[in-house]
Amino acid sequence: MTFTPVIRETDKPSLASYQQGLKVLRATTTDAVGPPDNHDFALLITAPGDTTVRGGLWGQSRWGAFYVDMLVVPEDLQHMGMGTSLMQRAETEARGRGCHLMWLDTYAFQARPFYERLGFEVFGQLDGSEPIYPRWFMRKVLA
Repeated sequence: MTFTPVIRETDKPSLASYQQGLKVLRATTTDAVGPPDNHDFALLITAPGDTTVRGGLWGQSRWGAFYVDMLVVPEDLQHMGMGTSLMQRAETEARGRGCHLMWLDTYAFQARPFYERLGFEVFGQLDGSEPIYPRWFMRKVLA
């Protein structure tokens, strides 16, 4: 690279800038260990006949592990088994992809007991100010 780099700061990065950065990262990864084994997954909650997403589960499998990036159940659908159903469907997908574990992170004000009921265990923790922290990193080994 023969240029003088310019670093621009922004608190509103565009999706295009993220995708460009990801392209560079994936090229570096490919050089180091071969093509990235990234496969996205989503379960989207919509109203019948509507395409507006009201919640769901977003994840990604990579190198034999399945990461649950985000689980969102609309308030009016909570405590009805929706979150459990989404997580079970994601686990079925993870197993179908040959993943050996699932992992996620959750904050103190979120859903650690919910994930523990589904068989997840804490493997890491970041501490900070209450009521946000601690932040737990959790996994479930898929036998």
